[in-house]
Amino acid sequence: MKKSLKLLSILLVICLVLAFVAACDNQEEPCTSHVDANSDGICDKCGAKVDTDVPSEPVDYVYQLKLDMNSSTKKQEVTVKNYVDGDTTHFNVPKSVSETGVLKARYLAINTPESTGKIEDYGHTASRFTKEKLKSAVSIIVESDDNKWNIDSTGSRFLVWVWYKPAADAEYRNLNLEILQEGLAIASNTANNRYGTICTKALDQAKKLKLYVFSGVADPEVYRGEAIEITLKELRTNIEDYKDKVVAFEGNSIRFYNNGVYLQDYDEETDMYYGIYCYYGFSFGGVSVLALGNRVRMVGSVQYYETGGTYQVTDIKYDPFDDSTLSVVSRCNPIGSKEIDAATFTDGKVRVEKEVLNEETGEVEVQVEDRDFAELAMNTLVEMKNLKIVGVSTTTNEDSSSYGAMTFTCQVDGKTVKVRTVPLYDDAGNLLTKEDFLGKTINVKGIVDFFGDDYQIKVFSVGNITVVE
Repeated sequence: MKKSLKLLSILLVICLVLAFVAACDNQEEPCTSHVDANSDGICDKCGAKVDTDVPSEPVDYVYQLKLDMNSSTKKQEVTVKNYVDGDTTHFNVPKSVSETGVLKARYLAINTPESTGKIEDYGHTASRFTKEKLKSAVSIIVESDDNKWNIDSTGSRFLVWVWYKPAADAEYRNLNLEILQEGLAIASNTANNRYGTICTKALDQAKKLKLYVFSGVADPEVYRGEAIEITLKELRTNIEDYKDKVVAFEGNSIRFYNNGVYLQDYDEETDMYYGIYCYYGFSFGGVSVLALGNRVRMVGSVQYYETGGTYQVTDIKYDPFDDSTLSVVSRCNPIGSKEIDAATFTDGKVRVEKEVLNEETGEVEVQVEDRDFAELAMNTLVEMKNLKIVGVSTTTNEDSSSYGAMTFTCQVDGKTVKVRTVPLYDDAGNLLTKEDFLGKTINVKGIVDFFGDDYQIKVFSVGNITVVE
């Protein structure tokens, strides 16, 4: 009897094991793709609720769109002159297209985040994307939206489609569409153009895939501290807006002066430098960070300096263990300067464009303003040639740190330009005076400065003055 019970027990265990193994063998693989979702958004395979708006296989709309060289639109093969930002590039073109030989292209159907004014999330990413695609292209073609070249509201930028060929044996790809498809731009009359249907599809897909600007994720490249992240161009062109505010920007160190440093940054769109004087005061621990030629991240407060009648950055934030404060971006950069003539300095204008969101229409509009060159070139390094010195005034107060400094009144091409110096010494250490310069013709390199009611060029060493006759 006991043997029979034992045998039955063994058989029962064997049956249970076999049943378990069979169940395991028949178990389906876990559902991960939900490709069998029904019209109610329920996966037939696993019963899970599925977001049917998200495409299981993203569509490459850029591959689908082809460049038709036989269409009635205007087309021109171009080369890049300047990379500006994600949706603006300057191209070299024949003068039959643009009298200046430069086509300032504003990309149709897209609006990428800002990277040249206030820094917006993914603005730098969009700018890099555009530059990388065009820089590696073997051919670039710009195309109009209809049978003529169209200009935007600024009167200076062409509204175009940009096509690029990534390799000699490849087809042209539409960069406007690709930027939309990558989620690096929001809509800008996206549907109202010759490629509106496919552009809208690419935009909708980017939203569903939550790419970049539609991700809801903060851009890790944008500073999240108390400072407002901007460019030096934005600061200089709208400096009153930032009075008493903490700002963060990048610039190259070009001159030290009176416990402070001049920083400047080049802007390709306007082909000029923008700068600011940053006062750090005594016993500042970050002076080595500001070595001449270093590109630095500056964080400080914008203040109006009543005595000089100019703006400067003060209260500089520095912590050697915190890269979000004053820190080195790159070292040993060349110190650039802008060679100008007297007419540019005294009467020149710079067209400044600013994109503003129209809250009623939801569209981005461009405001245009012509500003004085010298005003926008403040605190940057310039060069000017053949200035005839017709007058010299000298600081004679021996108790002043500026004792011996001179102001030259110069004539050049019928214009009057003032040059201000610090006290200058010859190789033997002798103080140079009025007699050494009056009546001479000179070339100068100095910082654009403002004193009284006049803009002037401020020279910091005798080596930046060359007597030519």
